[in-house]
Formats: sequence, structure tokens, C-alpha cells
Amino acid sequence: MTLFYLFAAIAVGASLLVIAQRNPMYSVLLLIASFGALSGLYVLLDAPFVAVIQIIVYAGAIMVLFLFVIMLLNLGRPGPTDIKGPVGVLAAVVLAGALLLQLRVLSAAQLPSSIQLPAGTVAALQQQQGMVAAVANPLFNAYLVPFEIASVLLLAAIVGAVVLAKRKL
Repeated sequence: MTLFYLFAAIAVGASLLVIAQRNPMYSVLLLIASFGALSGLYVLLDAPFVAVIQIIVYAGAIMVLFLFVIMLLNLGRPGPTDIKGPVGVLAAVVLAGALLLQLRVLSAAQLPSSIQLPAGTVAALQQQQGMVAAVANPLFNAYLVPFEIASVLLLAAIVGAVVLAKRKL
């Protein structure tokens, strides 16, 4: 139980610091720390495969891509589009209010009982098929089209980053 609170505190603290940083490089590094804490929570939930995927895919590949984009676009220096002063505070208050309203609506909503899974379903699938098969079968059967759409969107993002980087030369 102590490890859960430790990982949860690290994840929440690092996530709050991500949005509090003015330097995007520090934000990316803190986001990696948050992903590491989430990976620790997945280990505590007895999902080691998802924990390793969290580290490899998000903390490894996606964050390295973010770092490259930040370095290519030279986002470390403040520019004329930074929101400062009372306008920035007003924008932050409006966005925070919208988020709190969404959270209140979602917490008041009742989920149908058909969505709630019975206890031990993931553990039963893990024992029958293994953890990799329990994750891969739905991914490549029921969710194949959204998976392919996400891969096309990532490809478009990579092409866009290359085009932006070439324009600077």
C-alpha cells in the first residue's frame, strides 16, 4: 500500500509540475517521470506487460519524438505568442473551470452495469492465454481499424515534423 501512495504521489506531482514549467524541455522530462510512476502503478496492479509497454512506447519513443520536435522548432525560448499577464490568468481560470465542470458531470453520471467487468476477468485471461495474447487479441481483432488510424495519424505527424524541419534550412 505504501508503494501505491508513493507512485501515485510521484505521478500527480510530476504531472502538476509539467504544466507549471515554463521551459518545455523540463516539461518533457517531468512527463517521463510521470510515465515511470504510472508504470510502477501498473506493476502493482499485476500488469507487467502494460508497464513495460508504458516505458518503451511512451517514455521511450513518444517522448523522444517530443524532444526532437521541441529542439527542431526551438521552443525553448519564449516568443511573442506567449500568453502573459491578466489574459493568461483569465485563460487559465476559464480552462480550469471547464475541466472542473467536465469532471463534475462525469462523476455524477452513472455507468450502466453492462460496462462494469466482473472481478478477475483480466487475471483469468492472463492465466488462459498469457498477458501478451490477452492484450494483442483485442488489439488486432476488435480494435484493428482504430489501431491503423492511429498509425496513419502518427505517420502524418512524422511527415509534418520533417517538412517543418526542412523549411528551416
